[in-house]
Amino acid sequence: MDTELDHLVVAARTLEEGAAWVEERLGVSMSPGGRHALMGTHNRLLSLGPERFLEVLAIDPEAPAPARPRWFALDSQAMGERLARGPALIHWVERTADIERSLLDYPEEVEVLDLVRGEHRWRIGVPRDGRIPCEGRVPTLIQWTAGPHPCAKLPDAGCTLDAFRAGPDPSATFTTPGGKRTLP
Repeated sequence: MDTELDHLVVAARTLEEGAAWVEERLGVSMSPGGRHALMGTHNRLLSLGPERFLEVLAIDPEAPAPARPRWFALDSQAMGERLARGPALIHWVERTADIERSLLDYPEEVEVLDLVRGEHRWRIGVPRDGRIPCEGRVPTLIQWTAGPHPCAKLPDAGCTLDAFRAGPDPSATFTTPGGKRTLP
C-alpha cells in the first residue's frame, strides 16, 4: 500500500466547539471548510504544510440526515459519549494515487465513495456502517481526483506537524508560532 499522511481528523459535537478546542491548544486560527452533503457533516481546516492539514469535523445541524451512517463513527453512541467529554483527535487519513489498488491489501471491506465539496473531488474508503476502520488501527484512505488539494488555498498559519502517533488513540505534536504543542 503506497500511501502518505494527508490529514488528521478532530471530531466535535459542534464545529464551533471543535475549532475553539484546536485554536486554544495550538494557538492558531482554523480556516473555513465546507459541507459534505452525502454525510451531513461540515468542517474547518488548518494547513500543516504542503498537502497536509488538520480537519475539525462535526455533524451539520442544518443538513438533512444522510441515507447512510456518517463516517468516522459520528452516529455511534460510543463516539457521542466520547465527544460529550470534549473534542478529540480521533483518526487520520492517508492519501493514495490509486485507491482501488491500495485497498487490495486493506484489512477490512470498505465502500469507495466519490465525493465533491466545491472544487474538490475525492474518493474515500468508508465502512458501510460508518465506523472507523479496524477500530482505528489503520488509516482511512483517500484519493484526490480533481481540483486542487485543500491545502493549496489554505493560509499558512505557521503550524507544522512534527510527529504523529497513529492508532485507536492518536496523538500529534506540532510546531506553532507559540512553540511545541500536542493534541492527545
